[in-house]
Amino acid sequence: MIEKTTDRRILRTRRSLHQALLSLIRTKGYDAITIKDIIDEANVGRSTFYAHYTGKEDLFRKGFDHLRALLAAHQREASADQENSEVRKLEFSLAMFEHALEDKDIYRALVGGRGVTIAVNSLREMLSGLVRNELIATQSTEYRDKVHREITVQYLVGAFMGVLIWWLDSGANVPPKQIDATFRHLALQGISS
Repeated sequence: MIEKTTDRRILRTRRSLHQALLSLIRTKGYDAITIKDIIDEANVGRSTFYAHYTGKEDLFRKGFDHLRALLAAHQREASADQENSEVRKLEFSLAMFEHALEDKDIYRALVGGRGVTIAVNSLREMLSGLVRNELIATQSTEYRDKVHREITVQYLVGAFMGVLIWWLDSGANVPPKQIDATFRHLALQGISS
């Protein structure tokens, strides 16, 4: 029983720290935030912060775990659909566009400074893993070659990141389903044999 309470407290503390960081990103921007700002906003002690994270960047990076799980779930659901193989490809993209639209103020706050480097690298790493797993799962002979597969992964993730950043910078006025359909159409043409 004590173990469950401890687990809940840990989860609550981590959620509080993450929410504090997001709130501060909206108001101050990533670069201006200090550990003191985060712990004050979350109302936790410095030692509590360091019991969970090594620093601001670690807290920021660990925040991508929820997004990774969400996108992986979309990918698994799409893989379960055996009727239409085109629907299964790049299934993460719509969920990612929708997530970015939901939190566009955070994404916009990260454009510029060191925060954008961490965000873009974290997103690239996460999306590369999803795309790589999808290509491996297709069992296509062309993706068994690691070099060809990795070039395809980098091509798709680079294209996606370019479209995502452009879309957010231009105000995200195009609905997520429309931007996703256009991205998927172009990307799937690029990787089709």
